[in-house]
Amino acid sequence: MEELIFFAALLAFLFGLVSALADHSPITAPMVFVAIGALVGPVGFGLFEAEMNNEMVMIVAEITLILILFTDASTIDLRALRGEYRIPLRLLAIGLPLTMLMGLAVAAPLFPEMGLWTVAAMAFILAPTDAALGQAVVSSKQVPARVRDSIAVESGLNDGIAFPPILACMAALTAAAGTDLEVGYWGAFAARQIAFGPVAGSAVGLVGGWLIVRAVRRGWMQPVFQRMACIALALMSYALAEQLGGNGFIAAFFGGLMLGVRTRKLRERIQDFGEAEGQQLELFVFLIFGIVLIPMAVPHWDGPALLYAVLSLTVIRLIPVALALLKSGLDTPAVGFIGWFGPRGIASVLYLLIFVGKVGSEGYERMLAVVVLTVLLSVFLHGLSAVPLCSLYGRQAKPNG
Repeated sequence: MEELIFFAALLAFLFGLVSALADHSPITAPMVFVAIGALVGPVGFGLFEAEMNNEMVMIVAEITLILILFTDASTIDLRALRGEYRIPLRLLAIGLPLTMLMGLAVAAPLFPEMGLWTVAAMAFILAPTDAALGQAVVSSKQVPARVRDSIAVESGLNDGIAFPPILACMAALTAAAGTDLEVGYWGAFAARQIAFGPVAGSAVGLVGGWLIVRAVRRGWMQPVFQRMACIALALMSYALAEQLGGNGFIAAFFGGLMLGVRTRKLRERIQDFGEAEGQQLELFVFLIFGIVLIPMAVPHWDGPALLYAVLSLTVIRLIPVALALLKSGLDTPAVGFIGWFGPRGIASVLYLLIFVGKVGSEGYERMLAVVVLTVLLSVFLHGLSAVPLCSLYGRQAKPNG
């Protein structure tokens, strides 16, 4: 494992040397790390191997998602969002459930051998979006602010909202296998996850931010610790929510969203550190994705798997978004733009790893392979299309966005 860590660090360093050049090209960092991971893994030169349920891989994946959620949320202008909350609310309350149901409805006839709960788990794992794969979208000034913020809020919240249904599927599968988990338990558990997560995260963000501001004003806090506060608050939000029975990933998002720091320079200092650390961890996860998950999935890829992966990124995403945004005031290009930029990334990979850890991989190889193929296509399709579509949409968008 030490060799893999060294290789990942070296790759991050080398990519960093040309990262400014990459910003002006259609090539993204996740694409590079996934491709190199596949090349050095068992399907390529076989230089590295790792287990999918490796504890270190799980820890890195979870911390990565926590930091991404917190940092992305902290960049959202909450005051502006209060006047535009209807769009992300529609996407989460209407679009996400419809995506889950449509994913299930499409998958069931394509994979009759899987069983209902397995198909449902697959559809639910692929429902959350990952704005980080289209980072150019949420950071592009060519895209109207309310569209950018809607994509970021949806991505931040749908990770946590999708988690309880995924857990319910895992409970049903383990119960069917004769374990001591009961399906009836998960209703109350899901309610606690959704209720306590936002409360815990908001409390940590508000109080933590308030304390940082006071400490900085009094000259008590060094700049290096101001930057490190992002990691501390993100992990505190997650841990407190989990202790209370809430969802830590939802809490991390709300911690960043409610961060009680209004000083622009201080807020940017906190965000910059979180973005840098979060991106490094994210790239490590994508490297592991190429080394571990792709080799496992390749033998099970076939026509139905490819068809479902393509449908998951298009029809299964676009139709629910279009229905959710009916009479929202957005024009057709905006609806299409939001619908297309629903990448599947870190959240789906993390939930896949959790599924393997709780349920196992034996007998679920085909389901895992479909998830991997969908994420792989998303990494490249959304990465390649982010910059040109932002430019195209920016030229077509109305001046008032």
